[in-house]
Amino acid sequence: MDWARAHGVGLGQVRISGQTREVADPVDPEDCDLLLALGGDGTTLRALHAGAPTSRPVLGIACGSVGVLSSVKGDRVVWALDQVADGRWTAEPVPGLDIASSEGPIGMGINDITLIRDGPGQVVISITVDGVLYVRVAGDGLVAATALGSSAYSMAAGGPILAPGAEGMVVTPLAHHGGSAPPLVAAPRSTLTLEVEPTYSRVRCDVDGQSVPMFGNPLTLRHQPDYAVRVELADEEPRLTGLRRRGLILDGPRVLIRERRGE
Repeated sequence: MDWARAHGVGLGQVRISGQTREVADPVDPEDCDLLLALGGDGTTLRALHAGAPTSRPVLGIACGSVGVLSSVKGDRVVWALDQVADGRWTAEPVPGLDIASSEGPIGMGINDITLIRDGPGQVVISITVDGVLYVRVAGDGLVAATALGSSAYSMAAGGPILAPGAEGMVVTPLAHHGGSAPPLVAAPRSTLTLEVEPTYSRVRCDVDGQSVPMFGNPLTLRHQPDYAVRVELADEEPRLTGLRRRGLILDGPRVLIRERRGE
């Protein structure tokens, strides 16, 4: 607020469902030049979705525990705003997963979509790429992620990280029981089809960590390259460096021991 007053900039709050705290007068995303997400990755995801229809850029400020999608930590918010005001930033396109079912569109995911069992028993899901069956998995379910979301739930489940500049979709089975189903990376022009086969277990569908109604089967996933816009500051640390700094990526024990010994 102090920075906005000093620079003659209007400040408002984009209201988000479920968030009751009010810190400024309400404003619509389309009336903003910049959306500032103060919180964790969940807040940044909500801001990216809010700004997507009108391509409003989002600057993520990490005030949560991890903040992988954020540009800087909360104590550097003034520095980050100065960088934006000086034009020292670029608009980074954020891809999305366009999710639809046989009954119609379901929504758009920035990080991932998860199909996971909701109760006892395994779920069975067939994974098809461009009409060709890849595998049928039986277990807890699966997560399908964008390149940006590949370092979130998908990585935690053993999936690969797509480095900056790589595009595509990653499908990672969750606790696959038997058989062989390595994580799959599909091309950005491919169509992924996920069909839940009948079992005794219910299936829950989460998009970017939010539960959504799952109607119609199968689901189709398509890569949308320019769904939202994220602010990338000129002096921002590389994404892979950020993963290492946060401890999400760690060197092997032998390497760390040799380093401590000075070898």
